[in-house]
Amino acid sequence: MSDTWLSATASDLGRGIAAGDIDPVELTETYLNAAESHEFSSRIYTHVTRDRAMAEANAAKSRADMGLRRSLLDGVPISWKDLVDTAGIETKAGSDLLSGRVPQHDGECLASATRAGLVCMGKTHMSELAFSGLGVNPITATPPCVNNHDAAPGGSSSGAAASVAFNTAAAGIGSDTGGSVRIPSAWNDLVGLKTTATLVSLNGVVPLAESFDTIGPLCRSVEDAGHLLAAMTGGTAPDLKNTTLAGRHFAICKTSALDDVDPTVMKGFDATVAKLTAAGAKITELDIPFMPEALGLSSVLFTGEAYAEWKTEIEATPDVMFPEILERFRIGLNHSAVDYVRAQKRMMQLRREYNALTAPFDAVIAPTSPVMPPNVQRLETDSEYYQRVNLLALRNTRIGNLMGLCALTLPTDEKSVGLMALSAPFSEAKLLRIGNAMEAALRG
Repeated sequence: MSDTWLSATASDLGRGIAAGDIDPVELTETYLNAAESHEFSSRIYTHVTRDRAMAEANAAKSRADMGLRRSLLDGVPISWKDLVDTAGIETKAGSDLLSGRVPQHDGECLASATRAGLVCMGKTHMSELAFSGLGVNPITATPPCVNNHDAAPGGSSSGAAASVAFNTAAAGIGSDTGGSVRIPSAWNDLVGLKTTATLVSLNGVVPLAESFDTIGPLCRSVEDAGHLLAAMTGGTAPDLKNTTLAGRHFAICKTSALDDVDPTVMKGFDATVAKLTAAGAKITELDIPFMPEALGLSSVLFTGEAYAEWKTEIEATPDVMFPEILERFRIGLNHSAVDYVRAQKRMMQLRREYNALTAPFDAVIAPTSPVMPPNVQRLETDSEYYQRVNLLALRNTRIGNLMGLCALTLPTDEKSVGLMALSAPFSEAKLLRIGNAMEAALRG
């Protein structure tokens, strides 16, 4: 039985605990053993927090025995990206700039999840300071992609995705500033939820660009994503009963998002659109004429804010950084305060235009990433290739961050190809209901 636990959804594990069929202590021990003995353990986890996990599992068992479970996921072990503060455990956000940084308190999202009974398995590797969509980090470690161990796992929540894809955690928590939950989820055949900015607290989270930073889950089902979001916010998971695609109207983001798409990605996307249509959805191609302009503002907004956040630390010891990440931060030097303010003002205007244009649709869809997972060795040795592929990998997902949306990625029939659905700000409950119906159609 314990072998099946490692590939089960977090929600199914929670139901097993509630029914008395799964012992939270035995479940946690199973996952800890899997994490510690896995051939890629040191490339997935920065720390496996065995003592904390077992203490929390024992508390979950006591609550289950007394009928006092705090949530469906009470007693389920999950991993946390190494930018969420964990009391007493070094949290360095994948960078030697922060070596020796040991927070005294848990980040607020972790503290909330702990109150809901979730078990903290440990901390996972990530792109340096979360500033890459590829997941390559020669400074600390680069986790493998589940479908090609020589390929990049996607980032920056690389270890979060790998921890779930390689069956060493029931779910993982990551962050998404420009695609860092969705790209690794897509490349490792997982569900990933990018939440609306400010929905999940960033208190106790190492920042990259706080205007765009968000926290979200990487997991095995849409249902899991809903329960993990509820655990981190202290809210209630959405009701996913009786979801259907009948009568739903989706727009394909035709502008920019379908440019330079890898043939395998396009094949997976087209097949997915056909399945959604067969399940009753109406799908329309939509031109968004201002999208190239919006994407063009990314450099000013992301690098300007990120460099302002980290300039002091970076310039004190730049030699400890991965050169590709260092140079990406330093692009922020090219943008003035005037550039940034003007870009922010224009982005707010474009968000209003986007919301008006897409209001008739239930969601906007596109391939999650237009590229397949690239080779790690080439990324580490070919700077031009790294920069080009990194920006292309992030292009589609950045639409969600720039427009201030929530977004969901689902696995398709093609390995390492994801379907992204974008929805209005703070419409996570609606998006998850749509995603649940999409998931059923894609799995059917």
